[in-house]
Amino acid sequence: MSVFWLALGAFAIGTEGFVIAGLLPAIAGDLSISVAAAGQLVTAYALTYAVGSPILAVALNNIDRRTVLALALSTFIAGNLAAMVASNYALLLASRMLMALGSGLCMPTALAVSVAVASPERRGRAVALVTSGLTVATVIGVPLGNLVGSLLGWRATFAMVAIIGAVALAGLLLGLPRGLPRNTASLGERLAVARHRNVLLALVITILWALGGFTIFTYFAVPLRALGFDAARISLALLVFGAAAAIGNVLGGLLADRLGTAATAALGLIGMASALFVHSLVLKFLPGQAHYAILGPIFLQGLAGWAFYPAQVASIIRIEPQASMVALSINASAMYLGFAIGGGLGGAVLAAWSPGDLGWVGGLSVTSALLVHLARGWQARPKPVKIAG
Repeated sequence: MSVFWLALGAFAIGTEGFVIAGLLPAIAGDLSISVAAAGQLVTAYALTYAVGSPILAVALNNIDRRTVLALALSTFIAGNLAAMVASNYALLLASRMLMALGSGLCMPTALAVSVAVASPERRGRAVALVTSGLTVATVIGVPLGNLVGSLLGWRATFAMVAIIGAVALAGLLLGLPRGLPRNTASLGERLAVARHRNVLLALVITILWALGGFTIFTYFAVPLRALGFDAARISLALLVFGAAAAIGNVLGGLLADRLGTAATAALGLIGMASALFVHSLVLKFLPGQAHYAILGPIFLQGLAGWAFYPAQVASIIRIEPQASMVALSINASAMYLGFAIGGGLGGAVLAAWSPGDLGWVGGLSVTSALLVHLARGWQARPKPVKIAG
C-alpha cells in the first residue's frame, strides 16, 4: 500500500510539471507578460530540477528516506501554495523553482524506496507502479488541471495539485516505515558513470529528444488558441497527447523486447521528428483544416516520443548494469536539462517568428538525436576481420 502513496506523489508531480503548458496563455494575460516570458516558468523549473536533483540526493544521502520523502513533498506542496498566491511574475518563478527542488528530490528517492519496501519478486512491479503515476498524470491529471484552471482560474490548478500532494504526504507518513536503506550514490560515483563514453552519447540523445519535444510542448496551447480552441478543446487535445504518451510508453517497452532497444529508439525518434514537422506543415499550409488536422501530429508526437523513452532507459541500463540507478538518475537530469533548453528556445522562436515555426525547430532537434543514435549504433558494430593473404 505504501507504494501507492509513492505513485500518488508522482501523479501530483507529473500533473504540475506538464499542466503548465495549457495554462501559459492565462498566466501571461493575468500577470501582463508575454507568453514567451511565461514559458520561462517551464525553463526555470526544468533547469532547477536538472541541477538540484543530483546535488540534493548527495547532500541528503545519510538522512532517513522517509524523512527525505516528507521533506521533498512538503517543499513541493509549499511551492504550489506559493504559486497560488503569487502576485507577480518573479514570485511565481521562485515558487516553480521551489516545486522543482521538491520534485527533483522526491522522484529518485521514491523509486529507491519502492524497491526497498517491495519483496524481491515484486520490485519490478513496484517501480512500474511509481512511474505509472507520471504516465497517468499525462492522461488524467493534466487535462483535469487544465479544465480546473479554465473554470476557476489558473491559481486553482496549483491548489488542486497541492491537495493531491498533501494526501500523498499523509499516506507516506502513515504507511512508510523508518530506517529504510540509504543507498544514494556519491557525487564521485555519479561523475564516474557520466564519464563513460556510451553514457555520454546516450545523455546527448536524451537532451536533444527532450529539447525537441519541449520546444513545442511548452507552448502547447498557443497555436491551439490561435486556431480558435477554447479551454475545453485544449483539455481534449491534452487528453489526446496524454493517452498517446501512455500507449507509447507501453508500446515502447514491448517493442524494445521484440525488436531491440536500438531499433525501437530509432523508430520512436523518426516518428516524433515526423510529427513535429507535420505539426508546422499543418499550421502553415492547411490553416482552414488545421482545427481538426492538428490532433494527428499531437497524437503521433505523444505516441512516438514516449515509445522512445523506455527503449532509451533500457539501453542505458545495459551500458552500466552495475550502476543502473546512478545512470538513470543522471539521465533524468539530462532530460530536464533538455526540457529547460527547449522551453527557452521555444520562447525565442515565438519572439522571432510564429507558433507555426515551433515544429520545425523541435523536429530538427529530434532529427539530431536520431543522427547521434544511428552514429552510436554504427560505431558499436563489430568490425570485419581482415584475413591476411
